[in-house]
Amino acid sequence: MALKLNPVAIPSQKFPSLHYASVANLRPPKVVMASTLRSSSNPPRKIHVQVTHSMPPQKIEIFKSMEKWAEKNILVHLKPVEKSWQSQDFLPDPTSEGFFEQVKELRELSKEIPDGYFDVLVGDMITEEALPTYQTILNPLDGVRDETGASPTSWAVWTWVWTTEENRHGDVLNKYLYLSGRVNMKQIEKTIPYLIGSGMDPLTENNPYLGFIYTSFQERATFIPHWNTARLAKEDGDMKLSQICRAIAADEKRHETIVDKLFEIDPDVSHRLGVYTVNDYADILEYLVGRWNLEKLTGLSGEGRKSQDYVCGLASGIKRLNGRGQGMDKETPTIPFSWIFNRQVKF
Repeated sequence: MALKLNPVAIPSQKFPSLHYASVANLRPPKVVMASTLRSSSNPPRKIHVQVTHSMPPQKIEIFKSMEKWAEKNILVHLKPVEKSWQSQDFLPDPTSEGFFEQVKELRELSKEIPDGYFDVLVGDMITEEALPTYQTILNPLDGVRDETGASPTSWAVWTWVWTTEENRHGDVLNKYLYLSGRVNMKQIEKTIPYLIGSGMDPLTENNPYLGFIYTSFQERATFIPHWNTARLAKEDGDMKLSQICRAIAADEKRHETIVDKLFEIDPDVSHRLGVYTVNDYADILEYLVGRWNLEKLTGLSGEGRKSQDYVCGLASGIKRLNGRGQGMDKETPTIPFSWIFNRQVKF
């Protein structure tokens, strides 16, 4: 009989001083207990013990002290509903007599978009549709937790309204893909509950420093493919898709600003399609290192300075490795994707 071992969440036994290596790993140095179970039929299994609540009390106080600052500097990056774009601003109007003609025009324009871009677009949409997972990750963060589901704190308000703004992204992409007729919606609709139903542990340990660094990186990482898809759709003549992706990209860029103040208050805390490549990943690291002035921060501990050097050198190291990998590629593989009826896509 096989023994099923589930992850066990425990409070951290240590309160390590957080440092910049956490930015790269999205968590402090690895705190994992592992064991193996051997039998004649089963391979060894690794038991991962989840770390929770790793932030010491003095760090929590920093966030509590930032409540007024958050109200004046973070909430201003959110838009009132009446001044925000909605899916219907870009899609055929179902109440219009010309609805069917509008749908026909959308479908004709979408035919100019290569399959590879549609596969990326589906991936973007599915990522956006997993919004319940992301809100679940943000709500329990220590120091900014929404204790009631309707807490009046600035941090809670940010999470709610951020969620409403992000919700538009999955909505508009889902509707566009449905109307285009280019994708297998049944396969896509099955992928989404698989993703949400699996849960996600980003290893942020209920720590708002790690949580907001993670989300800032993700905002930048989603901005890039949406912006590039907008540019490529315009080149292929689909202005409607281009407008949709530009609107989403603008939201993502606006949302990435939340982490800036943290580094001022507590400095020691710290390819083929060209839609999203390894170099884009490295560019995000360079961008955030520059935006947060990580190279110029002073007052760090010895451990912090060591991690500062490590993080600031990550981007160049990734680009070097990517260059070597590209030199080794001799053939471009093709893979069938069920999202686009198993048509082949080159990588």
